[in-house]
Amino acid sequence: MKVEENVKKYNNVKMWQMALFSLNTAAVNVYLALMVYMSYYANQVAGFGVVLISMVLTAMKVFDGITDPIAGFLLDITQGKFGKFRPFMIIGNLLMAVSVVLLFFTTHRINNRFRLIYFILIYMVYVIGFTCQSVVCKTGQTVMTNNPNQRPVTTFFDSLCIMASFGATALFTSNYLIPKYSDYDNPLLYRDFAVTVIVVSFICTILAMIGIWSKDRPGFYGKENKENKETMHVRPKDYIEIMRKNKPIKMLIIAACTDKFASTVYSEAAVIVMLYGILMNNYKIAGLIGIVTAIPSLLVVSTGIKMAQKIGQKKTFVFYSWMCIVFQILLTFVLMNDKVGTISFIKWNIISVVFVILFSISNGAKSVSNNMVVPMIADCSDYEVYRSGKYVPGLMGALFSFVDKVVTALGTAFVGIVLAISGYGHSFPKVTDPCTPRIRILTILFYSIIPMIGWAFSIYVMKHYELDRKKMQEIHEINR
Repeated sequence: MKVEENVKKYNNVKMWQMALFSLNTAAVNVYLALMVYMSYYANQVAGFGVVLISMVLTAMKVFDGITDPIAGFLLDITQGKFGKFRPFMIIGNLLMAVSVVLLFFTTHRINNRFRLIYFILIYMVYVIGFTCQSVVCKTGQTVMTNNPNQRPVTTFFDSLCIMASFGATALFTSNYLIPKYSDYDNPLLYRDFAVTVIVVSFICTILAMIGIWSKDRPGFYGKENKENKETMHVRPKDYIEIMRKNKPIKMLIIAACTDKFASTVYSEAAVIVMLYGILMNNYKIAGLIGIVTAIPSLLVVSTGIKMAQKIGQKKTFVFYSWMCIVFQILLTFVLMNDKVGTISFIKWNIISVVFVILFSISNGAKSVSNNMVVPMIADCSDYEVYRSGKYVPGLMGALFSFVDKVVTALGTAFVGIVLAISGYGHSFPKVTDPCTPRIRILTILFYSIIPMIGWAFSIYVMKHYELDRKKMQEIHEINR
């Protein structure tokens, strides 16, 4: 009886559908993982200076944010024979594939006088493609399910996809590409990298489209569509009212974006090189760490999912943000230890074991706090239906993505500027550079101190986020 009531009460989804749809997250994140190395390609192959490329990439990420409201509006008014979400997924993926080929295969061959403008124009095409596909990551959950016991599960699948995307690319670069091509100054390295990403991302996109296929139709597009079976008319001026009156999405954006700034800083390619290649003097760890810690990290994520199902996503987000701070402090002590250069997955010692344990828990906690915001965006979209009757998942995702990408741009610029001030104005730190006190300080700043400040601010902001488990139950009762 309880199961029957639950089926009637909520829009439920089969786990295989949710798992396949999460591959859309993998599809965009393998590109994101590839573009982390764009600063090295642009600097060491295309010949752009550190500050110049940092500023250009920052500007491109701001442009990326500007395109989000446009994509969100187009998604909200779209409803054709292929649905609302699937066209954005396939068009975005194809645009990224074409632009990435042009970026990595041809930029360094363009005449110096036109190289920068060529790079910017092609990068803009990539940004448009990325925006089209990534906007679905933050909006598709609204049609997949509104069940508070199912919606948090997307955090597990998204965490798995993101870990796999970044972990696999780190493994691919550090244990295959670097041994094959010696360093990041060989253009052939980026060709191999780009082709691999294009193929993997396209396969993930097709599977994700299969996952959302049965849900991407009228009847799942908000309360009004259940009755009218058609897309409600959304005007641009409606966005202003929603941005002004939907407090939860504003609070979530602020909290999540401070997290995003932190994750952007500690995951920058230069920081990874400094951490594993210079401080630990073992760059292969950058690729192996994801494999070694995958299972324990996912166990931490699974615990977070169960917690969210019991106490709600808001409390879980706050709890895991605290975990991030605590375990990052402990990791900092490890990085300050003189024996950090002896960490190895071949010759195990005490510091290696301690590092793996702390990293596993910390990485799992980061995955929960970073990815819990995706189903929380869906909650904010449901709240808007409850508040005004308007189903605008595109706007919810676009608002979030706009600020998210601007903050990401600031994170990239921050790393580039600090490195330039610290003496790395002409070239980013290399795997072969010696470990100096300056490198150690910079690594701890980027990898630990800045992230901890971001998590602390997120915890404070979430005090003003009202969509706890009790409130969401009330919203779903009104919306159904």
